Amino acid sequence: MKSTRILALLAFSAAIATAAPVTGKEVTKSKETVVAVAPQYDTTHVYVAPEDVDKFVTSFLATFGGKSTKQVVATVTPTPSSTTSQLLQTPVGTVSLFGFKTPIPYPFGAERNGYLVNDMDEAIKAARAAGADVIVSTFPDPIGRDAVIQWPGGVNLQIYWHTTKPAYAAFERIPENRVYVSPDRVAAFTKSFVAFSRGKIISDDARAPGAEIGRSDATYRRIRIESGFGKMVVLVTDGHLPYPYGRETTGYEVADLAATLAKAKEAGATVLVEPYMSDGRSIAFVMFPGGYVAEIHSLAPKSAARAGGK
Repeated sequence: MKSTRILALLAFSAAIATAAPVTGKEVTKSKETVVAVAPQYDTTHVYVAPEDVDKFVTSFLATFGGKSTKQVVATVTPTPSSTTSQLLQTPVGTVSLFGFKTPIPYPFGAERNGYLVNDMDEAIKAARAAGADVIVSTFPDPIGRDAVIQWPGGVNLQIYWHTTKPAYAAFERIPENRVYVSPDRVAAFTKSFVAFSRGKIISDDARAPGAEIGRSDATYRRIRIESGFGKMVVLVTDGHLPYPYGRETTGYEVADLAATLAKAKEAGATVLVEPYMSDGRSIAFVMFPGGYVAEIHSLAPKSAARAGGK
């Protein structure tokens, strides 16, 4: 059976992703082997209606630059289905794009990202040891293997492995996987993901500005994690979120937010949240044709200098 990573196969053959506050401290690691490869192999999974696929591609690439692999129609799940499939590669993030022509088999469509791992058996072992559920057992594709796992708090992502390691250029700016979890499950989620990824909690702010979740009259907890898979921001909320907060799964860092938003609007995207400043960032939310919502941000000069010095 082919997997949701069939796109990668075709691209490669054609052209060749309540704990106490801790800051800057490495968290206890899993005893398993490091399974992450690199951030550029974390792809956001985007599902749109077939009639919106081309419009989404045009808009997304016009906004961020980059290129698309050739669009194909394939079965990309372990059970029968049909979808268009292609990979959008930009300097600030990669999208695996699907336009299903058939109903989407459960639980596909709910996974946020695909993470490349260097050993599928070790990754599954490490995920289970860290407290994750394997909700789609490992299944083969022509160049590797795939599985879908769920972290405490209901966060789904796909992991994949290829017989021959792919070769993508590093991102100019690493995107953020944006995860919303409840106060009840944040300790379990954070412990589980950090153990699996062998990452670090970079910051843990118990009173982050509520404007970042559309609640300017409140505060919330924000945890930033970095690992071999890339960046993640964990937003701990009570679920009282105005639209579109919580609908985005990825935050894209750009050099110039105003210029990027101008490109997005020119290419048919809609600015849902106008730019505002918080945590040394200028932040906006955009909806692309087909309904995909993204957070886009640029760093203020001082923040950019600190990030570059890490």
